[in-house]
Amino acid sequence: MIILSNIKNHTTKLSLFILAMVGMIGLDQWSKFWVVNHLTLGESKKLFPGIIRLTYLQNRGAAFSILQNQQGLFAVLTLLVILVAGYYLLAYLSKSWWYGLSLSLIIAGGLGNFIDRVRQGYVVDMIEPEFIQFAVFNIADACLSVGVALLFISLWREESGSKN
Repeated sequence: MIILSNIKNHTTKLSLFILAMVGMIGLDQWSKFWVVNHLTLGESKKLFPGIIRLTYLQNRGAAFSILQNQQGLFAVLTLLVILVAGYYLLAYLSKSWWYGLSLSLIIAGGLGNFIDRVRQGYVVDMIEPEFIQFAVFNIADACLSVGVALLFISLWREESGSKN
């Protein structure tokens, strides 16, 4: 019942969060499509020399390629995270914009990679920082990472008594 009243009272806010999710999922899927159609597996091209290059990889594991070929486990965990994040987004629409944005990014990132896992059995990764030794990742991974960081900051600010 709380969820329904929150949705009615915060329709515009929810609409913006949904629009953000759809936009990020669209950007993620488009970038993966572009890389698959313009690079061969393992190929790299400089995007911003010295900063970022595009490298087409297929990740059959989780972050940093751990737990290779465990697609069923990832599908269940991803759906669980999306459902829990969706519940909290709807139940607490009255919380700060940062809280809603963080959950929206987590949902978008989870769905972006979930689409790849279900459709292809692997996740397309392509963003490779050149200035540090780091894993190759994609836009969905960035959404997840930024979303989790924003969620921690939002919860910390709430705990310390800050608003917005």
